[in-house]
Amino acid sequence: MVNPDRHLVLVLVTFPDETAAASVARTLLEERLVACVNVLPAIRSLYRWDGAVQDEAEHLAILKGTSDGLERLSARIVELHPYDTPEVVAVDPAFVDPRYAAWALAATEAPGDADR
Repeated sequence: MVNPDRHLVLVLVTFPDETAAASVARTLLEERLVACVNVLPAIRSLYRWDGAVQDEAEHLAILKGTSDGLERLSARIVELHPYDTPEVVAVDPAFVDPRYAAWALAATEAPGDADR
């Protein structure tokens, strides 16, 4: 059965390097937890950790997932990620082109789900 509240969300995740980001992205794509992942190189992250301000080079991944799959997606990211406490921040976009949204939602359905 189709969930009428199911919509596209963006999930932001930082990684220590491009290899880790690509590895996690491929797994999430293969498992249909996301439709697309963009990996942005060479961002600079400043944050407080273990009582000190950190200044690190990281890679940002922008994942396109679904509202109804966020819990599974977050749990899988935490499981696969090299950090003990990875950043997993979901953003609900105000607008998504309907054609892109339809493609992304279809890309995250298990084969045969559209028929149910």
